[in-house]
Amino acid sequence: MFIQPSAHSSRTPFLSLISLQRKPVLEHRVGEITNPQKLTAMAFMSEVNMSFSHYMDDEYEKLFRRMNPPRVVIDNEACKNATVIRVDSANKHGILLEVVQILTDLNLIITKAYISSDGGWFMDVFNVTGQDGNKVTDEAILDYIRKSLGPESCVTSRIRSVGVEQTMDHTVIELMGSDRPGLLSEVSAVLTNLKCNIVNAEVWTHNTRAAAVMHVTDEETGSAITDPKRLSIVKELLCNVLGGGNKKRGAKTVVTDEVTHTERRLHQMMFADRDYERDSDDGFDEKQRPNVNVVNWSDNDYSVVTIQCKDRPKLLFDTVCTLTDMEYVVFHANIDAEGPEAYQEYYIKHIDGSPVKSDAERQRVIQCLAAAIERRVSDGLKLELCTTDRVGLLSDVTRIFRENSLTVTRAEVSTKGGKAVNTFYVRGASGFPVDLKTIESIRQTIGNTILKVKGSPSEMKSVPQDSPSRSLFSGLFKSRSFVNFGLVKSYS
Repeated sequence: MFIQPSAHSSRTPFLSLISLQRKPVLEHRVGEITNPQKLTAMAFMSEVNMSFSHYMDDEYEKLFRRMNPPRVVIDNEACKNATVIRVDSANKHGILLEVVQILTDLNLIITKAYISSDGGWFMDVFNVTGQDGNKVTDEAILDYIRKSLGPESCVTSRIRSVGVEQTMDHTVIELMGSDRPGLLSEVSAVLTNLKCNIVNAEVWTHNTRAAAVMHVTDEETGSAITDPKRLSIVKELLCNVLGGGNKKRGAKTVVTDEVTHTERRLHQMMFADRDYERDSDDGFDEKQRPNVNVVNWSDNDYSVVTIQCKDRPKLLFDTVCTLTDMEYVVFHANIDAEGPEAYQEYYIKHIDGSPVKSDAERQRVIQCLAAAIERRVSDGLKLELCTTDRVGLLSDVTRIFRENSLTVTRAEVSTKGGKAVNTFYVRGASGFPVDLKTIESIRQTIGNTILKVKGSPSEMKSVPQDSPSRSLFSGLFKSRSFVNFGLVKSYS
C-alpha cells in the first residue's frame, strides 16, 4: 500500500526522501579532478555513500516488511496425514530457501509443496510431517515456526540473513581437498595434537572430493581459539594433510569466527570446487544418477526444471539451496514426495530476469543439481556412536575405522551437554560393502553399547576368514584397545 501525499503538503514523502538521499554525493567531471587530496576525499566519500546506500536499502526493506507483514497459517485439519503450513510474505531473493531451511532444520519431512512468487508477493503451501510420518502437534515446534516465519520475524533488530550468525564460542574450520581413505582420521589427529577439541563437524564426500566444516575449541579454555600464530599453524598443517592426495586439484583451509549454516556452506564449498564436473570415464553408474531436465517455456520466458529421484530427507533444501546460490529465482514450483520417488518442478529465471540462455548453461544447471542431490546420499553402512565427550574422541574412533580398512563417506559430529553423538557412513576397502565380522570386531573394541549399527543389513556381508581383503590389510595395522581411552570402563 502506497500513500500519495497531498498536493498542498509541504513535506517530502518518506519514500521520495530515500530516493533523494541515495543519489551520488559527488558528481564531478573527470577533467576537473586533478588534486590527489580531492581524489582521496572522493574515494572516502564514495565508501561512505555506499555504506549509507546499503543502510537505506535495509531500512527500506524493514519498512516494506512492516507495511506488509508475513502471515503464517498452520492447519492440522485440512489434510488427513500431514500438517499444512501456509506462508504469505513480501517477496525477496532467497526467501524460499529461508523458509525451507527453517522447516528442514526442525527435521520436518516436506511431503508436498506449492510455491508461487510471481510479482512482489510470496505464497507457499507445505505439507509436512514429523520423522515418524505423523502430523506435527508439538506446540513448541509450531510456535517456533510462527515466530520464525510470521510477523515477529520482521521486527527483530536485523533482517535475517539465511543461516549467518556471529559466535565466540568456537572457531570454524572449513576444509576442501581430495578424498582418500583415512583422511578424516588424519585431520582429527592433527587437531588433537594441536590441542583443539572438535565439538561439531560435518563431512561430505563426492566425486573424489571431500569437504568439511568443523567447530573447534581450545582444549584448555573451552572457547574459541584467538591466537593468530596458533591459527596459522593449524591452517598450515591441515593444508599439508589435505594436499596429500590429487595434485591436479588443490586443497583449501579457511579458519574464521563467522558461522554460516553448515549444510549450505558445504554446498557452496563443493560448488565452488566444481565437484559437479565428472570425467567421461569415471565409472559412475548412470542409472543411479537423478533424472534432471531443463527446458525453456518460451511463452512466459521461464526455464522449467524437473527432477525425479529417490526421495530422502532434506532433498528439497539441497535443490533450492543450489538454485539460490547459482542466482536463479524460483517463480513457481510443485513438489511431490509422498512416495519413495520424489518429483520436483521449478519455473525459474536468472536473477537478471532471463531464462537459461544456452545449451552450456542448461548442462551446467543439470550437473549442479545432480551433484547437490548426490552429495548427501547416504552411501554406506550407518554407524552411530554415543558416549561422554572428550578431547581426541573423533581421532581415536576414526583411527580404528582406518586400521580396519573402513572408509568414511559422510560424517556428522555433534556435542551437547557433555555427550558426543557421532554418525558415520562407512564402506569397506575399494568401496565394497562392509564385512560383518569387521564391524563386530570394531564394536567389541569400542564397546557394543557405545557404537551401534543403524544401517541396512544389505550394506553388510559376511566374508570368509581367508578373505583376500582381510589378509591384505590384517597385517598392516594393530588396533589399540579402547580401555586406554577410558571408555570401556564407564560403559562395561
